[in-house]
Amino acid sequence: MADLSGTELSEEKEAEIELKKRQKRPWDDLHKSGKIGITPELPETLGFYDISAVRREQREHPADPSLTRFIGAELTRGYFLEHNEAKYTERRERVYTCMRIPKELEKLMIFGFFLCVDAFLYVFTLLPLRVLLAVLRLLTLPCCGFSGSRLLQPAQVCDMLKGLILVLCFSMMHYVDYSMMYHLIRGQSVIKLYLIYNMLEVADRLFSSFGQDILDALYWTATEPKERKRDSIGVIPHFIMAVFYVFLHAILIMVQASTLNVAFNSHNKSLLTIMMSNNFVEIKGSVFKKFEKNNLFQMSNSDIKERFTSYVLLLIVCLRNMEQFAWNPEHLWVLFPDVFMVVTSEVAVDIIKHAFITKFNDITADVYSEYRASLAFDLLSSRQKNACTDYSDSVARRMGFIPLPLAVLLIRVVMSSVKVQGALSYTCVFLFYLGLVSLKVLNSIVLLGKSCVYVKRANMEDKLFERPSATPSSSGKTPSKADQDRPTPSGESKVEQITATPCSPPSCSSSSSSVTTQPAPRTDLFPTPPTDACPPPPSPASRPPTPPPEPEQPAPSLSKEEEGEAQGASELKHRTPKKDLLEIDRFTICGNRID
Repeated sequence: MADLSGTELSEEKEAEIELKKRQKRPWDDLHKSGKIGITPELPETLGFYDISAVRREQREHPADPSLTRFIGAELTRGYFLEHNEAKYTERRERVYTCMRIPKELEKLMIFGFFLCVDAFLYVFTLLPLRVLLAVLRLLTLPCCGFSGSRLLQPAQVCDMLKGLILVLCFSMMHYVDYSMMYHLIRGQSVIKLYLIYNMLEVADRLFSSFGQDILDALYWTATEPKERKRDSIGVIPHFIMAVFYVFLHAILIMVQASTLNVAFNSHNKSLLTIMMSNNFVEIKGSVFKKFEKNNLFQMSNSDIKERFTSYVLLLIVCLRNMEQFAWNPEHLWVLFPDVFMVVTSEVAVDIIKHAFITKFNDITADVYSEYRASLAFDLLSSRQKNACTDYSDSVARRMGFIPLPLAVLLIRVVMSSVKVQGALSYTCVFLFYLGLVSLKVLNSIVLLGKSCVYVKRANMEDKLFERPSATPSSSGKTPSKADQDRPTPSGESKVEQITATPCSPPSCSSSSSSVTTQPAPRTDLFPTPPTDACPPPPSPASRPPTPPPEPEQPAPSLSKEEEGEAQGASELKHRTPKKDLLEIDRFTICGNRID
């Protein structure tokens, strides 16, 4: 028994000694078997595990670390990026997004630029012809007889007002001396001119923001249904306000063009450099703010408008300089470097600004295709039968671009720079006008084709054929349940008024319409003569009496927190990105402020 117990004790000691050896040298078994794998116990080097170094370290096992060991560990320490794969993949996608921004942004900018060109050419080409047709209609009314409830259609009234505003503002601009304004600005110091240019930019944004509201108020006041003749007198103050607005805005743009002209003609070009550096200050004011998709859409439309306005200002500066040098073609090459610098700085600032905004706010580059589809939807909506506005006005509301002041100034500059004398000169002017008309028609056709493609890609074509409600609210909000159930004075509910129109005009009989058809007027504003096909509505006496409304059961009261949560949940449920973009009516140039 004693021998047996001694043998067991010796075996236990041997097992403990073997266990200690394995703990000190865990690589022995792997080395003997030839399978040296990656184990967490072995120190990691640049691509392999140095077993000899580990043996040496375990054998020496010094008590205190040394500088040599620290430097050796720093030189041989390794790491694996795949341990944090998600983070590095996200960083790489951000780089790819920044690289895609210039291409996607310029696609949007080019499409928006040609939209502005189309609205601007409309003022010079089709608007005079439409005004001429409206005048001919007024002149032929005594001969053809009066039929209908209106002398002119609402679109013709708006065209007449636009034509009158252009003629009056152009005649008023003749009393403004461009040369005197140029020399007055040139006599100021560089710092004053820099401050003046910044103030003019802010004033231009404010004028663009409020100007379209003035014009919309004039158009609606002139075309809204009126019960009495004396109600038309309210058009006069609105018209005077619109004329003064267009005149003041044209003078503002003229001062801006004169300041840019002074910068071009300065000897040391210091003012032009300062003005171009002002564009980079815009990056500081917008990059480090929080942007949502709608805010970025506002800023994109603002950038489109600014770029187009800058090109028109450069055209005015070139015309004034070429006139001073007797239209010498060599002087155009002198202006070319400065023009190239202005255009390049505009493009570079827009690309840098949008690239960092999308990076900081985690917005993908695909959002610009949604913006392009939204602009295309506006273009196609203005060509429908149920169109409620002209295309040039929709561009003004969306981008803050109002073509009337810029057109007045350009006409004033061209008339003063180009002298037209003789039959040959008038023939050239007429051919130039025909060329502008051809360019306008070609641009409109191409834009319509591209817009159809963009809307189809965004799956928004079904929204084009949605019929508007018969009684739209001015605020754009949906009526509540109590408002829908409230009976009208005639005793019929609103639902009955909408559905009880089986004999609708031909414009409402088709479910789809072409993008080039003529808009149809609303028939609910004026009474229509009775016809045999459409029987008159029954009198109130012959109608069955409507039952009184049942008393509603009182809803259980909710606390304020529960009501807020329910309201937030309903808003999130019905919110979609495309709907948000389409519901915003006007993106003015001042729209890049963040609430």
